[in-house]
Amino acid sequence: MSELLLSVGGRRFAADLSDPLSIAVPVDFDGVQPNHFGARRAHARALEAGGFVGDVRAGGSVNCEVLELTPHCNGTHTECVGHVTSDRISVHEVLRGGLHLARLVSVRAEPAPPGETRDPEALDGEPVVSARSLGEALRPLPGPSEALVLRTLPNDASKLGRRYHGGAPAPYLTPEAAALLLTEGVRHLVCDLPSIDRAQDHGRLAAHRVFWGLPAGAQRAHDAARRDATVTELAWIAPTIRDGWYLLDLQLPAFMSDAAPSRPLLYPARPHD
Repeated sequence: MSELLLSVGGRRFAADLSDPLSIAVPVDFDGVQPNHFGARRAHARALEAGGFVGDVRAGGSVNCEVLELTPHCNGTHTECVGHVTSDRISVHEVLRGGLHLARLVSVRAEPAPPGETRDPEALDGEPVVSARSLGEALRPLPGPSEALVLRTLPNDASKLGRRYHGGAPAPYLTPEAAALLLTEGVRHLVCDLPSIDRAQDHGRLAAHRVFWGLPAGAQRAHDAARRDATVTELAWIAPTIRDGWYLLDLQLPAFMSDAAPSRPLLYPARPHD
């Protein structure tokens, strides 16, 4: 076992680096995929140029594929504040790499409780991730931590290929839950939701804006108080991965885009005396 000892905020942890746990949904270009917002499937085709064909099965010398995908809709992806600003901020510029101390918690969605903001479009009983339920899940793991991995319950393998259609096809965060993340020191949120906001909310994106510190209606990146924060959506956190402490490695390609496909890796960690 390869073990790393580290100190964060006066607390010591030991992390096992020998067996990382991927919580990304593999993008299967020919198989089952999750899908959000009615986007086209992620697709791969052989490159054809002149007499060249990039498929050994079709007589080519090598395999060379053209990949087509929508990062926000076709699988696990990490996004930055450029998702909601007129300034073209890329996630590659925001996320420079490194390991982040993370807590993993499981939360059961519930109708918005008293005192928490209910989306104006919400139907009666529509499930959300509330500040109340999130706070209860975090209580056994007192923070702060720079990252949070959020698993919603119930949790099963259908999330690997679920098609999210309609106004609220999955739970989403209340603004108060997003604000709690700030209180807990979270700058990198990883969740299994297709979006931390309601799919159809007339562009309010309240939870995204709270998390990035961007006032309602603002569209310039310099108005965001937390430009270095990231949101990762459509992760798959298998039931075999326990709630607790981890190191998070957010891996993504160097795309100059507001979002990119990503592979979050978790390394189990434990408090170390």
